[in-house]
Amino acid sequence: MNIMLNLRAVKGRAYPRVIGALREPSWMFWEVVLPMLSISAYIYVYRNLGAPKEFEGFVVLGGVMTTYWLNVLWGMAAQLYWEKETANLQLYLAAPMSKMAILGGMALGGMFSTTVRGVSIILIGILVFDVTLVVTDLWLLIIIFVVTLMALYGMGMLFASLFLMYGREAWHLNILLEEPIYFLSGYTFPVKALGMTLSACASIIPFTLGLDAMRQLIFPSVALEWGLFPPLWELSILIVMGCVLIFLARIALDTIERAGRRKGTLTMRWQ
Repeated sequence: MNIMLNLRAVKGRAYPRVIGALREPSWMFWEVVLPMLSISAYIYVYRNLGAPKEFEGFVVLGGVMTTYWLNVLWGMAAQLYWEKETANLQLYLAAPMSKMAILGGMALGGMFSTTVRGVSIILIGILVFDVTLVVTDLWLLIIIFVVTLMALYGMGMLFASLFLMYGREAWHLNILLEEPIYFLSGYTFPVKALGMTLSACASIIPFTLGLDAMRQLIFPSVALEWGLFPPLWELSILIVMGCVLIFLARIALDTIERAGRRKGTLTMRWQ
């Protein structure tokens, strides 16, 4: 395997996503402002209910991580299907580099614009809504954040292969996966409120474990009461999930590619 070739492929796929975000600042503006409307609504609900101040921070942090989940769904999972519809997929398949490198570049490029949105949401939460963040272990927080993204984008790579297989159903699958994940991940509330049984089932989603672990490290005053598992446990699970998802994504990509060679319909539109 040519490492330099794959690194150039990663750079080539990340570059247009980074530059595209910088060339059209208005997109970034609306991608920050519109999600803040729903976040602010939940914050005001919690204030009127007299909920602990930390719950407002839960909503802000959930809003930040939700941007990554949406990027995984729309910027990763459905990407190969859209490339097929625009007649670009055959170019990727003919190119002599790993298909994982192509998806990896898409992931890195998507992380850039999504991170800008996430930082903006945090700043608005702190400056406008007076959300207080108390980080108890910065390095552990960074490691959990990075590992969570690794697991999420590994899932996105796996979904990219599956969505390519299902063709036109990719759009409907994406829509179907949005709201249930918001609920099961505890986007606007501590996931432990779902009960241990449902929470444990929801922990198969990397988003759920990563968000819960980061909340415990940023809001330590309610970590014992509302934390699902200890952060180190959740980090260990996320590492295993990330490795498994990336491995399955590689197998799925190879399987889809071999099936396409046999059937000859992989790059055909509306198939």
